[in-house]
Amino acid sequence: MLKASYYFNPNVVFLARDLIGKTLCTRIDGTLTCGIITETEAYAGVNDKASHAYNGRRTNRTETMYSKGGVSYVYLCYGIHKLFNIVTNVKDIPHAILVRAIYPTVGIEEIVRRRGVKLSHHLCVGPGKVSQALGIDMKHNNISLTGKEIWLQDDHVKLNESDIQVGPRIGVDYAGEDAKLPYRFWTTNYNF
Repeated sequence: MLKASYYFNPNVVFLARDLIGKTLCTRIDGTLTCGIITETEAYAGVNDKASHAYNGRRTNRTETMYSKGGVSYVYLCYGIHKLFNIVTNVKDIPHAILVRAIYPTVGIEEIVRRRGVKLSHHLCVGPGKVSQALGIDMKHNNISLTGKEIWLQDDHVKLNESDIQVGPRIGVDYAGEDAKLPYRFWTTNYNF
């Protein structure tokens, strides 16, 4: 399991890249499911126009982002999709990393059942699909990522620099110039 101190790193962009290849696990209703993180996006707090916390915005929804690093930030997108984020940095600096895709490794039968689709390359590609596959719901907002329900671990997946792609985030055109920032990271090393 990644230690709590891992999440205190002040460089959210570094962490978003570093999380590629780490394993995200859940134990929901006694069922273990895990997947290798294959795509992330960094959101750099109050100065990032794409961040929910831009310009110091504090609402019931965004308050979790102001927690100390190492907790989950789960929010509802379009009233349908629950999106799982990892809060980073120290208390009151609202950095977060959206997990956009995983490669399932443990509990695949349960992941397929939760998703309600057949096993395919796109099974867990998309942030809403990740949460659905791992059983993450709104009740999992603002919980410790060093507990027994949701955690990250380093299974020592080996990736070369050239295995990780970098580009702009998806769906944040409203952020103007910040939409073009190279804050999205992904690898295509894992396929069914």
